[in-house]
Amino acid sequence: MQTASMDIAVLLRRVAEQCLAEADDILADVDAAIFEVAPVLAEDPTLTAESRASSRANVLRLLTAVQRRPDEPVPRGAPLETLDLARTLVRRGIELEVLVQSYRRGQNTAWRRWMDIAAATVESRSDLVELLQVSSALMSDYADGALDAAITRMHQERQDLLSGELARRAETIRLLLDSAPISADRAGRRLDYDLAARHTAVVLWADPPGEAHGVLEQSAELLAAAAHARRPLTLPAGTATLWAWIATRHTPDWEALHEAMTHAAPGVRAVLGPPRDGVTGFRRSHSAALAAHRLLAGNPDGDRLTAYHEMEVVALAGHDEEQTSEFITSTLGPLSGTDPAVATLRATLRVYLNEGGNAPRTAERLHTHRNTVLHRVARAEAMLGYPPAERRLAVSLALELLHRLGNGALTTRAARPE
Repeated sequence: MQTASMDIAVLLRRVAEQCLAEADDILADVDAAIFEVAPVLAEDPTLTAESRASSRANVLRLLTAVQRRPDEPVPRGAPLETLDLARTLVRRGIELEVLVQSYRRGQNTAWRRWMDIAAATVESRSDLVELLQVSSALMSDYADGALDAAITRMHQERQDLLSGELARRAETIRLLLDSAPISADRAGRRLDYDLAARHTAVVLWADPPGEAHGVLEQSAELLAAAAHARRPLTLPAGTATLWAWIATRHTPDWEALHEAMTHAAPGVRAVLGPPRDGVTGFRRSHSAALAAHRLLAGNPDGDRLTAYHEMEVVALAGHDEEQTSEFITSTLGPLSGTDPAVATLRATLRVYLNEGGNAPRTAERLHTHRNTVLHRVARAEAMLGYPPAERRLAVSLALELLHRLGNGALTTRAARPE
């Protein structure tokens, strides 16, 4: 590989420093390019988060190495975030081609941004040509090494799965979710799980993410115990996400499940699908839980446990990010602001409307005084610019969307730089 002369090394450092200053914009371009070529990574919040973490780790690792030692090759190998993504892809049954295509598309996008910044930074044409030759070799060598390491991890993970109980469990669950022709009796025996029962699907995740399968399994067991059920059926769905199913002969007590989550490890959150019967119910409850998870995962301040019936309307209304953001801001106006004081007014109005305008019940739920409730509602109404009763359904929906999805719901795709 071509090495940099002293003069070119200085220029390499300068370009790397400028790229680091623009790293967020570069990463936004890289992520958009990856999700375009591999949309499966954008359809699930776990895969989306791990893909973004992998891209960030790779870009920052490369730029930081060039900035610190521009005259040396970048150390080969993949960051842990890329290895985590590789492992998750195997556990989800996603082919190696997805990893390769997304990695190469991300590499090409980062290289184009590097060339643009280099052209704007280096005045001498001859220096620019040499710098691009050297930096192309540096980037290609690093990317090849990282991708090789990720592919190796995928092969290792696949071998581990093929040789263990987890592989059989994952294969059987995937057949059920894909409506494959496997009988409920046979699948139930392979899973040691009662598929004829009523199923409550659960998606559990750690926020912030990390190596958390132990505490996620424990949390799933707490929920199963609260539902008076056997040990739950579980399947890792990422480095910090777990799918689970709880089989019962009745609808679980939601209050008992909420109470159980107060004993779960800090940072663990969960969403429950609606209870449904039989194999079809196994799939439908899981599908609903996944839909809710896609929305809730972007709100780190959300509730620790959310049942699908508590946000079914939000799930139906919140599919389009841009339209959701536009609806919230146009309906709530200044009341959609992110200031904590505004959030308090918004939370009070939401409960007040849920309680049918009953101030004493609202005060009881919020653990405050009736007069405080009325004062906050009046201030919220002033910010709205119209009485909530005039657009009660729209205001209630906008408040619920913002409560469940968090401030991230106010950031639209249209607001991002192209």
